[in-house]
Amino acid sequence: MAKKGKLQKFAEFSQIPFVFENFDPKNPALTNNEGDVVNYQNRWSDYFKNDHPIVLELACGKAEYAIGMAQLYPDKNFIAIDIKGWRMWKGAKKVLALELNNVAFLRTRIEQLELFFGENEISEIWITFPDPFLRKSKVNRRLTAPNFREKYRKILQADGTVNLKTDSEELYQFSLQSIEGDDSVNLLKADSDIYSRDEVPEILQIKTYYEKMHLENALSIKHLVFGF
Repeated sequence: MAKKGKLQKFAEFSQIPFVFENFDPKNPALTNNEGDVVNYQNRWSDYFKNDHPIVLELACGKAEYAIGMAQLYPDKNFIAIDIKGWRMWKGAKKVLALELNNVAFLRTRIEQLELFFGENEISEIWITFPDPFLRKSKVNRRLTAPNFREKYRKILQADGTVNLKTDSEELYQFSLQSIEGDDSVNLLKADSDIYSRDEVPEILQIKTYYEKMHLENALSIKHLVFGF
């Protein structure tokens, strides 16, 4: 029954107009809700029909952060990216309910990011509560690892930034040390406990399901920002 429900969600998700999917990792093509192959690399402004800044949420899950930012900043466009379509389905349904026109969903692997976005096309990247991949054998899968930073460098504008928001002390320390050891990366902010401050910026007050859960367990929420 659960499998049937998940398959139904996949089918519904694929039919939503602002959803794009890459079904074959070896073939970097996106398919829209009508089953047509589309190419928006360097042309996402054409899709959104404006020249507003484009912000990515990576490993978005239900895209709670992208949706929260889209409501706060209607003059920006947001693209939520993940590979798990059944989770993204929940976020897409919420976007439909809220009638937001500045959010799109891209179902693909983050390893293929630069295949779908052009140079200087993205103004900002948010990585919110990603899997920290604590095993040393999976260090290259951490979304702040050098191999991923190079992908971000290729698509970010000159003044673009990458934000990490996490509860994981291990991921936070790894990211901090890795960035500080890379002369080509500029560490712009490192806060090990954002809610210990007197004032928390509005954008950091957006809380995902996982953040709420971590706060209930008295875990500190960390925020790190870097650029190139």
